[in-house]
Amino acid sequence: MNNSQQRGTTERSQARRSELIATGRKLFADTSYDALSMDDIAQHAGVAKGLIYYYFKSKRGYYLAIVEESVSDLVARAASDTELPRRERVERTIDGYLRYAEHHQAAYRTIVTGGVGFDTEVQAIRDSVREELIATIAEGAYGRRDVPRTARLALLGWLSAVEGITLEWITDLEPDRKAVRSLLVGLLRGTLATIEEHVPECPAPKTDDV
Repeated sequence: MNNSQQRGTTERSQARRSELIATGRKLFADTSYDALSMDDIAQHAGVAKGLIYYYFKSKRGYYLAIVEESVSDLVARAASDTELPRRERVERTIDGYLRYAEHHQAAYRTIVTGGVGFDTEVQAIRDSVREELIATIAEGAYGRRDVPRTARLALLGWLSAVEGITLEWITDLEPDRKAVRSLLVGLLRGTLATIEEHVPECPAPKTDDV
């Protein structure tokens, strides 16, 4: 097989893997992990069960790949536009987060709720995306990703509120995204002001900055 044929085979393989992950996002967002057998998954995907084992080794491997793919999309959106002024970057980060949830509702629910019962590996993946989002917000607010533990706890509390509000918002998408973004930015300002009270070395940015 020459290089051109190898590239073609690799591209087809990646496309098929992506198709299987897209199917899995929908299935595991709406159905419990234990309720779906590999036969069920193969039937929904329209492929032989062996093909799923070929790409993912097991149902658990398949599920973990789905969660990892979903969170990588969300993190990539949040971490973009690093060259923007702080206020605009924070707003873009929140807007990108909401856009992702709006247009990938099943994947978002999987990221935030896990989609199935407690699983330490899934929890670790979810925790990693939260840490990245907190670091992104901290960098936008303070110009650095590492902040004292008290400040980090406050930002984690804000992010938990963001997740709850976003989960509720995507059920009917009311009010519009701009209004929800404004609400979340306002809550962030309040959180940053509270952080300043308890962690003087992390002064709240000026209103014009965030």
